[in-house]
Order: sequence, then C-alpha cells, then structure tokens
Amino acid sequence: MKISIGSKIIQGPFGGGNEFLKNLKNYLEEKNYKVINNLDDDDIDIILLTNSLIDSETSTFNNYDVDYYINFINPSAIVIQRINECDERKGTKKLNSTISKLNKNVDLNIFVSEWLKSVYRNFDLYSKPSYVIKGGPSEIIFNTNNKLKWNGVEKIKIVTHHWSNNIMKGFNEYKKLDTLLEKGLNEYLDFTIIGNVPKNLSFPNSKIINALSGSDLANELKKHHIYMTASINEPSGNHHMEGAMCGLPILYIDSGALPEYCKDYGVMFNIENFVYSLEKIKKKYDLLFKNLDSYPYTFIKAAEMYEKIFIEAIQNKKNIHKNRNKTSKIVVIINLVINKLKLFLHSQFIKGKKFLGYSKKILKNVN
Repeated sequence: MKISIGSKIIQGPFGGGNEFLKNLKNYLEEKNYKVINNLDDDDIDIILLTNSLIDSETSTFNNYDVDYYINFINPSAIVIQRINECDERKGTKKLNSTISKLNKNVDLNIFVSEWLKSVYRNFDLYSKPSYVIKGGPSEIIFNTNNKLKWNGVEKIKIVTHHWSNNIMKGFNEYKKLDTLLEKGLNEYLDFTIIGNVPKNLSFPNSKIINALSGSDLANELKKHHIYMTASINEPSGNHHMEGAMCGLPILYIDSGALPEYCKDYGVMFNIENFVYSLEKIKKKYDLLFKNLDSYPYTFIKAAEMYEKIFIEAIQNKKNIHKNRNKTSKIVVIINLVINKLKLFLHSQFIKGKKFLGYSKKILKNVN
C-alpha cells in the first residue's frame, strides 16, 4: 500500500498535530507501507489530506491538488481527510463552510473528536461516511516510567504546555491563576507554563520554560503533580493527553472536546471555583493517578485504527467510488489554476511581510 500524507514533518516542538502525523508516518513505514507527502506518483492507494487551507504552514497539497490527481492521474486512489479545525476554535466565521465546500471530492472523513464532528452537523461533509479517532501521544515517550506520586504533603506542582501562544489556548485563565498566586495561593502550589506565551501577557508568579518536545518534554512534565488545561473549544489537543500519559491528573475546563478526553482522569474547574476544584482533585488524587495507568487515548490505538480504515477502504474501493461526486474536468483545471495563483500571491505576501519586518529591525538597530 502506498500512502500520501499531505504534510511536512517538522522536527522539534511544533504542536500536537505535527507530532501525531510524524508518529503515524513512522508507524506505517514500520509496517512496510510506502509513505510519501506528495502527489507525484501515479500509484497512490490512500491520500490523507491533513489541511485544506491556503495559509497552512505545513501542507504539501490541498483539495484542488487532490481533485486534479483523482480526475487526471489516478481515479483509483481513496481520499481521506483528517479534520481537526473549526471556526469555534479559531474565532473565525467562514472556516467551517470553507472546509465543507472543499471537502466535495473527499471519500471519507476522520474527525479527532465527537465534539468536532457535532460542530459540522449542519454542513454537507457531515453526510459523508466518517469516523472519529481520538488520540494520542507516543507511549514510548509519554509514560509513567520514573513518575513519582504526589505524597499529599509537599507543595503541589501544576503544569501546562502549548506550542502556540494563541490566547485560545487558555492563557486568560492561566493569567488569572497567576494573579491568584500573587494573592497567597503560591503558599500551596507552583504553576509552570512550558512553551510560548502571548507577548501582551506576563506571568510574574509562574515559571516559564521554553518549548520542549519528545523525551525532554515528558521528563519535565513528570516533575509535576497535576496537569491543567484551559484551552477553549479544543477539537482534540495533544497537550492534556501527554500530561495524562505521564501520570498527571487533569484540571480541565468544560469546553470543546476536553471533557471527552479528560473525564474520569481529572476534575473540571473554572477559575471562580479554582480552590474548590484544587481541593477536590487533591482528595481524588490517588484514584485518578491509578486510573491513568489505563488511559485509553494513546498513539498506538489511534494508529491501528487508521491502518484498519485504510485497509477496509481499499477492500471496499468500488462502493466508495460509486458515491464520489463528479466534477467537470474543465472546472477541476480552472480551480487548480486559480488556487495556484492564490498560493503564489499568498507566498509573495508572506515574503513581503518578512522583508518589512527585517527592514524595521535593521533600521531600529541603525538608529
């Protein structure tokens, strides 16, 4: 089987989506599947589209490229889209409708949570055959090896981590916690943020550690007792799963897919009742710590589900292709040309912004 995953793989810390796709590529290659990240070959069996948006930093192809491929190169390929974004998460208005519109010639969809699937209930793509695959981080890296339990006496250590510094990652709540620490809560706990923070927010009472990945991140997480996430409208998120798999019970807000991933492994909170929630998770700590030994959202389970879906899709190829939308080849070519033009203009715009930024820095240094 030849599988094309439409994403660059970035080494080092670059967010949960990149980490998952990197692990998936390695898993499939270990199973002796051929994995590429382009549409250059004419014998691709599975096309996994990971991001259809023009401003994606990591995508190697989008829906227009896929449409051209299945219309002119290899109509036998199965097209699967992994959907992990939405307007609710981005604070935008047209992302959901754009993803649904571009999804026209996709055969199967994979959502990263039941919550995210429900977000698309009123869109066309919802009617297509779909799956929900949750999780997850690599157990080889994120595990409870050498993780010591909180002894119930020492100052409790809470941690969160995010690659992105987007305010939606929960930074307003983390700022509120930082303020509570200043008002005396620091006698009972320490709070650590690993990763990038918004430039307009300061956390004088919290510890900030530069972004980490892999075993460096896991080892740092294990130095703490409780994981905290206030990420808003999170479609899935690797961060809290990584914390859970390192043996940290989770303080989480009631937003997005967080309850799906964190229920039975932590305590829901909001800042207004934070002290109450903290006391609750401390009382339940031993039980939650034990529950985390069987935390279900792991990478290997997710990878096995992807592999199973790929195999079953190829076996059921004829029936899947019967339901594929037909698009005029002229329309496919026109759409592709327009898209390539947009991509070119977008790239020039980005280059222009970078040049302007460099110029400002140089002039500032000169002055």
